[in-house]
Amino acid sequence: MNELEIITTSDGSHSLLNTILNETYHSVHGAIQESAYVFIKNGLDYFIQLNNPRQISILEIGFGTGLNALMTLQSSLQADIPIHYTTLEVSPITSETAQLLNYVSLLNFLNADHYFLRLHEGPWGTEQTIEKNFYISKLKSKIQEIEFCPSSFDLIYFDAFAPSKQPEMWEMNVMQKIEVAMKPGAVFVTYCAKGQLKRDLKLLGLFVETLPGPPGKKEMVRATKK
Repeated sequence: MNELEIITTSDGSHSLLNTILNETYHSVHGAIQESAYVFIKNGLDYFIQLNNPRQISILEIGFGTGLNALMTLQSSLQADIPIHYTTLEVSPITSETAQLLNYVSLLNFLNADHYFLRLHEGPWGTEQTIEKNFYISKLKSKIQEIEFCPSSFDLIYFDAFAPSKQPEMWEMNVMQKIEVAMKPGAVFVTYCAKGQLKRDLKLLGLFVETLPGPPGKKEMVRATKK
């Protein structure tokens, strides 16, 4: 049996089902809808509106299908703000699988197909220029095995599998690593709103907000480093 199966979520966009974990890469209520709301609107757009930055450094935990990266690239082109995007993924999907996903046709912006292919086919472990305002470094590593320089990132997309499926990704030692890597004023966003996560982030000194979730989910979390 194939470990990954393509499914269609409620907004018509694809996701992947990991049949080993019985867990989807995105919300079944809408993959594009969830990414747009959690990571772009309440993460990237919020940070830009608050700080009017000249450039942005993003750390994503869980490259997955590359949807968050593609939508962030789209935003960087629209906003004309350089973005340095670092993403971690232990089990990358193949470019053949990526090309079966329908994000390019649904997002429908200029050269989206070219960008999406380059995001997936580009080398790991080195920074790649996708477009004049978008630079990506893909790291095939567990977060537990990597050390980030302190105060490196403006924005964190935390998009690991759910705590019930990957509890080790949500433990305090991981959140401590994230907090150290955040610049003062940096923003952390995730689709998850578990009480333990919020307590841990508060213990680390972050200002934690529980926001309404995307369609199909009651809540999400945003946290800011003071």
